[in-house]
Amino acid sequence: ILKSTAQNTAAVRKELRWTQEDLAERSGVSYGSIKRFERSGQISFESLLKIAEALNRLTEFESILLQKGEQRLQKLFNSK
Repeated sequence: ILKSTAQNTAAVRKELRWTQEDLAERSGVSYGSIKRFERSGQISFESLLKIAEALNRLTEFESILLQKGEQRLQKLFNSK
């Protein structure tokens, strides 16, 4: 699952014609973390959410992680 998630994320990034460096800049996740994630699937959950937000895919996480009526995951990014 981790490897598949990493491969799908890389595919979305490439569809946008972003480099790994572009994704790092837009997400706030280090280039090294993105490089490792795409190679091995290893990443912190917080970084994965930041990447999903940068790729405009955060709502897909919300549908499986939040109960109805809960605040958006975006709140995570505003609290820091």
